[in-house]
Amino acid sequence: MNHFPIFIAVEGRRIVVSGGGEAALAKLRLLLKTTAHVTVFSAKAGPEIEALADAGRITLTKRALEPGDAMCARLFYAANDDAREDARVARLAHADGALVNRVDNLGESQFITPAIVDRDPVTVAIGTEGAAPVLARAIKADLEARLPAGLGTLARIGKAFRARVEALPFGARRRAFWADYYFKAGPRAHEASGEAALRGTLEALLDRHLDQPDAPGRVEFVGAGPGDPELLTLKARKALHEADVVIYDRLVSAEILELARREAKMVNVGKEGFGPSTTQQEINGLIVSHARQRAHVVRLKSGDATVFGRLDEEIDACTEAGVTYSVVPGITAASAAVATLGQSLTKRGRNSAVRFVTGHDMKGFAEHDWKALAQPGEVAAIYMGKRSARFIQGRLLMHGADPATPVSVIENASRADQTVLATTLGKLEPTLSKADLKGPAITFYGLAPRAAALAAATDSPREIAL
Repeated sequence: MNHFPIFIAVEGRRIVVSGGGEAALAKLRLLLKTTAHVTVFSAKAGPEIEALADAGRITLTKRALEPGDAMCARLFYAANDDAREDARVARLAHADGALVNRVDNLGESQFITPAIVDRDPVTVAIGTEGAAPVLARAIKADLEARLPAGLGTLARIGKAFRARVEALPFGARRRAFWADYYFKAGPRAHEASGEAALRGTLEALLDRHLDQPDAPGRVEFVGAGPGDPELLTLKARKALHEADVVIYDRLVSAEILELARREAKMVNVGKEGFGPSTTQQEINGLIVSHARQRAHVVRLKSGDATVFGRLDEEIDACTEAGVTYSVVPGITAASAAVATLGQSLTKRGRNSAVRFVTGHDMKGFAEHDWKALAQPGEVAAIYMGKRSARFIQGRLLMHGADPATPVSVIENASRADQTVLATTLGKLEPTLSKADLKGPAITFYGLAPRAAALAAATDSPREIAL
């Protein structure tokens, strides 16, 4: 992000524009939505700009900009429709200490003007850092259609009432009040009786919320999915938006964490196989202690919380502490990874069952029914299998598995840096060592990427099962 978005206070401050043509007029149409004092310098201002000056909406000085003219200006726009003149006035404005924007010259601008959706005092700014103005306009049109015209009225009346709402404890109870107003009671009252009804609605709503006791803490065990934020469920996204505390695993992607409420406390309890980690007892203690402080705790787990996520131990801790909990399932890594192969986990004539197994457990490398798994046509999704690859390979071969059985390893499934390795059981361990994968990976025993599977089936049908 090369441009950090901020909202600059301009009430009563100067904004200076150099130019009198179409470029200047376009900026003025936007600037006149603010409460700033707008001054225009132009020797030849167009009729619309002249009319704005005659109406007292701007101060028009009918000459070119000179040194000192941009003094004390919060913002300055060089909009002369002339590159040389824009360069000249920009130098003067820089010397006067103003932030400078040269219209249609991103490289020489200190700030850019975003596309704006105006529901005053609610303002949505959309920027693409100059890369795609057409895209910004499309997003603006979409948001304008989505946001009701009365939204600004709700916000304006609500702003005047904020001091009264301080009677509610800071945190969840205040958020619940405002959510009730903006999404339920407020819109209903405005639609039925207009702006006049909103103040009475706020008074009644505050009385009701003051009478409600403090809500107890609660815990939501949320599956964050494999990493792609578009694979996050709506229920999981809602939980992140409402959370007071988010306790998350190492494998939860940064894009998912970005969706958490900005004020939420973020607690990293990442575990790393055969490496540093937060103990399960410590994690249990964090979950319970935050919930006992009446916090809405989201325990965020990569993939699906119910698959190799130690969910039962954390639920037991909540139960013993008398803490209310719920579980929000997510898309497990196996589902996301197999989708990239163009395969399904089960298929008629190939396998009527699929095994989800782990490469290691609390005692070390995990033991399984290797004899059953080694039979032709079996399919398994192996979690945490990178470091245990040689062990798994040896056990399966020892129990009669065909060395030519296809094996696929997907690193960072569903993410932008996803990697797919196609190999066989006989070559599994050297292939993984050579690849030197660093990210989380899931191994499919008995499955190959669709294209490779079809090619292998054509050459030697008995060596690979589709």
